[in-house]
Amino acid sequence: MFTGLVEEIGTVGRIWTTDDGLLLAVDAEDVVHDVKVSDSIAINGACLTVTEVYTSSFVVGIAPETQRCTNLGDLKSGDLVNLERSMQFNGRIGGHFVQGHVDDTGVILEINPEDESLWIKVQAKEDILKYIVPKGFIAVDGISLTVVNVFDNAFDFMLISYTQQHVVLPSKNVGELVNLEVDMLGKYVERFLEGDSHAIR
Repeated sequence: MFTGLVEEIGTVGRIWTTDDGLLLAVDAEDVVHDVKVSDSIAINGACLTVTEVYTSSFVVGIAPETQRCTNLGDLKSGDLVNLERSMQFNGRIGGHFVQGHVDDTGVILEINPEDESLWIKVQAKEDILKYIVPKGFIAVDGISLTVVNVFDNAFDFMLISYTQQHVVLPSKNVGELVNLEVDMLGKYVERFLEGDSHAIR
């Protein structure tokens, strides 16, 4: 479980394939301090298991399903990524509950400045948009954000200046993919209502 507050921007190092799948090495200074093998780290919002830890880097494995539903399969050596360690329940939750289970990717449609903030509009599929509501939470590349507007095929949000300095998103371009995880509450409500309607029938 995560909070959607990015702790550090890491740099992708080596990427290689073994019989077990795709392996990814990430250079980082802060998140490796108290991380051990088998711990979870969110990379661009995707929860991954640490398989090796070094002084200033760590290695994770990326399963085929994770490659299919995230943007991690497109990463190249030198790319920047958002990093967050799994949350500690004795700390504050500054964002919202993020599982690290990416639902799908979206496409950046627009990036427009307003004063020191950025408006970012993201296209999403219909089965994702149904869970997105104005003023609701969404995780975009692992960043806890508040939705402003929802459109027929997209939604938008604002990034304040402080957030821009601590996440990778402002360096992305129109047309690039971002990982999306909708607020889990909407899924549970839908599931409950489906079960209730079946019971009535």
